[in-house]
Amino acid sequence: MLSDREWTVLTALWDSGGAALGSLTQTLRPKTGWSRNTVLTYLTRMEAKGLVAIDKTVSPHRYQAALDRQDCQRQERQSFLRRVYQGSAGDLVSAFLKEEPISPQEREELRRLLDEMEV
Repeated sequence: MLSDREWTVLTALWDSGGAALGSLTQTLRPKTGWSRNTVLTYLTRMEAKGLVAIDKTVSPHRYQAALDRQDCQRQERQSFLRRVYQGSAGDLVSAFLKEEPISPQEREELRRLLDEMEV
């Protein structure tokens, strides 16, 4: 499970396709207020976790997400589903639908998906 700050860094890296430290700091600063040293600390820790790849053959070093965005999203969804809804996708969907209204278009899309799944 990724922390909110790790998501923030990875999102910036995914959106940029990879970046040098200075550029990444400029991207993150308005949203986070982080200094260059703070960004570097996160990148270094995330590299140790296998979340970020650092190309040290170029100067300045280039930082990239080591994981695919869709894979991270899938893992987070699965983790959330297991932790909060004991793996029941039906309970998750029911909870969302009871709390948040959906548009007629979204309702039709949901029906279509359920029909395709033969649920």
